[in-house]
Amino acid sequence: MDNLQDKPIKGILLRVLSGALFTGMLVCIKAVSDEVPVGQSIFFRSLFALFPIVIFLMIRREFPKALVTRRPLGHLLRSGLGAAAMFFSFSSVAFLPVAEATLLIQLAPVFMAIGGVLLLGEKFSFYRAGAVVLALAGMAVLVLPGLNASEGDGRLLGYVLGTLGALLTAGALLTVRRISRTETAGSIAFYFIVVAALAGLATLPLGWASLSHTQFGLLVLSGLFGGAGHIAMTLAFRYAEVSRLAPFEYVALVWPVIADWVLFGIPVSSGFLLALPLMLSGVALAAMEGRRIKWLFRR
Repeated sequence: MDNLQDKPIKGILLRVLSGALFTGMLVCIKAVSDEVPVGQSIFFRSLFALFPIVIFLMIRREFPKALVTRRPLGHLLRSGLGAAAMFFSFSSVAFLPVAEATLLIQLAPVFMAIGGVLLLGEKFSFYRAGAVVLALAGMAVLVLPGLNASEGDGRLLGYVLGTLGALLTAGALLTVRRISRTETAGSIAFYFIVVAALAGLATLPLGWASLSHTQFGLLVLSGLFGGAGHIAMTLAFRYAEVSRLAPFEYVALVWPVIADWVLFGIPVSSGFLLALPLMLSGVALAAMEGRRIKWLFRR
């Protein structure tokens, strides 16, 4: 495709759409989290995410040729980190409002900026330092006021799980940075979903729940939302610069706030409102420092 970067409006609309789709995915996971084990949720989410991904690749005439790989171990490492991140993130949403779990996931670019310095020998710039300071300040504002109240409701555990999920997501994205030199976006997405599904299936001996029709439908929807959200996010970063999309991270977080309020009756906490601008400003700085992030979503 040519001149993809000349369509910022389309990129912005796709970014907002991807936020709504990922929120739908987390809402479905949270709705079944009391009865359905995390591994079982991950299996169904990953299995049904394959359908939109494969259809998308077929429309672009990239299936199955896009799945050819010269870096199988790189795919295994990226997919393993991604699957572990999904375990932690899905576990966190059982303890936290969808909005707070989503906000923690947004920390991944900040951790990625730190990892680029520690693991890849990249320069520790003003942008990265600012991103780290803002992200840590946001974490403190979000977590510290509720520490005493968290002892009984598991919220502190949710914060820990969500942060670990973001850290592992950053590791997965750093791996993508390495393997995307030779691998297509389609192969990276496909193998990640397959490995995540197998990881979820491996938890079957630990005991899975007997699903009702409603629970099964929600898990199917979580996969369809997740797969479609990945496609929308991929196209958004192909149509628009990262710096143009960064402000719309705020818009993407409107969806989980609405979902918490309307579907779960959870009001927005003051800590979330204070942490939101700090953490997303850190994310924006990390994105502006390394426009490399945009090609993680490009072929």
